Amino acid sequence: MDLATIIGLVVAFGLLLVSMLLGGGLMPFVDVPSLVLVLGCTASAIFIAYPGGKVLNAMKAAKAAFFAAPLDAKATIQLMSELSNTARREGLLALEAAAEQTQDDFLKRGLLMMADGHEAATIESVLYDEIGKIGERHSVSISVFDNIGAYGPAMGMLGTLVGLVLMLGALDDPSTIGPKMAIALLTTFYGAILANLVGIPLSNKLKQRSAEEVAHKELIAAGLLSILAGENPRFMVERLNATLPASNRFEEAA
Repeated sequence: MDLATIIGLVVAFGLLLVSMLLGGGLMPFVDVPSLVLVLGCTASAIFIAYPGGKVLNAMKAAKAAFFAAPLDAKATIQLMSELSNTARREGLLALEAAAEQTQDDFLKRGLLMMADGHEAATIESVLYDEIGKIGERHSVSISVFDNIGAYGPAMGMLGTLVGLVLMLGALDDPSTIGPKMAIALLTTFYGAILANLVGIPLSNKLKQRSAEEVAHKELIAAGLLSILAGENPRFMVERLNATLPASNRFEEAA
């Protein structure tokens, strides 16, 4: 669970709620038609822009902003070192047993290809093609939330224009101008919230999650190719460590 995301949302909406309560209560900020217009039109625009399956995948991907298992680079490098030693002692065929024990599908496929005797160039192509496709899938989900951040304020402005038209049509009754203006402005308010507390922040968090996952899989791919090339395990560890910040590097026991 990502506490930063949850705490950020709770604090942001909490402060917003407190400011509204201190300003005179919640009811002036509640208008169901305005809320339906902003949320409904934003959702409709998203479904116009993307196939339905892509939108649903993006909603599922949003879970990564709240519930994402940490990727332990140190543990991965340690595993690569152990696999390298196993391959040097027992041969690449021994990696098949290790493949059956791992829960990482990407690592498992790589190990099985190595155990099956595929050429290094073929394995490298398959691994990096998969990494590229993962990045492409992530980019579509991220762009959905980017566009929620873009469409939200636009739909809020659309609602404001609708409210202004209604207000101008009732200028013969000055007592209705204030309430109608307030309703018109609420759509902009809702659009700003949707964009700046939901769409844009979730997009940025998913970008970070995507970069972390891609980097982790590249670490695995580099380790597997090092094993396939017969490199010394110590050299492999140093080469993999070089791609990481000093605080995340794996230090072998003396």
